[in-house]
Amino acid sequence: MSRKNLLASITERKLTAVNSAPAADSQTTSLPPAMERNRNRGAFGAITKSIDELAEKAQAAKDFEAKLLEGETVFDLDPDAIDVSFIADRMDDDKEAFEELVEAIRERGQDSPILVRPHPDSNGRYMTVFGHRRARAAKALGRPVRAVVKVLADREHVIAQGQENSARADLSFIEKAVFASNLERGGYDREVIMSALSVDKTVVSKMISVTKDIPADVIAAIGAAKESGRDRWYQLAQKFRDNDAAARAGGLLGAPEFISADSDQRLSLLTRHLEGDLPKTKSSKPKPRPQSWAPEDKSVSVTAKSRPKGFSLDLTQEDAKPFGEWISSNLDSLYQAFRESRK
Repeated sequence: MSRKNLLASITERKLTAVNSAPAADSQTTSLPPAMERNRNRGAFGAITKSIDELAEKAQAAKDFEAKLLEGETVFDLDPDAIDVSFIADRMDDDKEAFEELVEAIRERGQDSPILVRPHPDSNGRYMTVFGHRRARAAKALGRPVRAVVKVLADREHVIAQGQENSARADLSFIEKAVFASNLERGGYDREVIMSALSVDKTVVSKMISVTKDIPADVIAAIGAAKESGRDRWYQLAQKFRDNDAAARAGGLLGAPEFISADSDQRLSLLTRHLEGDLPKTKSSKPKPRPQSWAPEDKSVSVTAKSRPKGFSLDLTQEDAKPFGEWISSNLDSLYQAFRESRK
């Protein structure tokens, strides 16, 4: 298969919105009538829909890989000779899912090969296009990894990598947005990014705008937020358009409740924090207490109160009124005495 036709079918795929569901397979297994009637009802319907979507996306990924690797020779490669892609597409790793993959390969072997290309800068080494976790699992098991080796240009590499992940649908919105931003910073045009993620130009623009509005360190602190879609990230991005948002966010990122939360909870906590919905942290400085004075005969009682931008005297008891009037009529001499005391 020539390089010219290598990704022709990939780049001609219809571009869709990033959160759109894939088309249903025409060959679906029929359900019993009772289950079919309840398929879209309540909790059962939601669970059934989620299972169907996951199955369809997993099958779509397998179909994508099979089409791209059709007719190619599969080699057994040493995982230690394989490097990761030059463009990162994941923010963090799901340890539980990886352990399940390791066990599955241990029991059944590696069902489908990964795709690598000869390393552009190191002779005798390879660079992963897709299948990073399968390569890591093979290394963890101490066995060769089954791989197809293709000579690909950087452009073909990122399109294949992005579309395999899009077909598999295990990247969150923000991971796709960061991937798009990384591609743009790497000098790739919007056509390549659109092809890599199978989304239209408007979605690409919105994805990249989110990564420009929200500081990179904040995105890293939140994490992949697997259960949070684009709307929640757009909401946070709008908050960061305020000039003081970054400074206000910094006060939460190191807080114990933020650090102990999971990724999706962190996104929610920070959004609420910037909206002012979270309880404000109490000031460590104690409020000044009112000071009181009274003569021995208790004929007058004076309470002095200090405020952020002022000071007040409250006079009570029988001599309160005449003493207050005397103070008022002697303010010139009292203030002069005050100024002399400061010298």
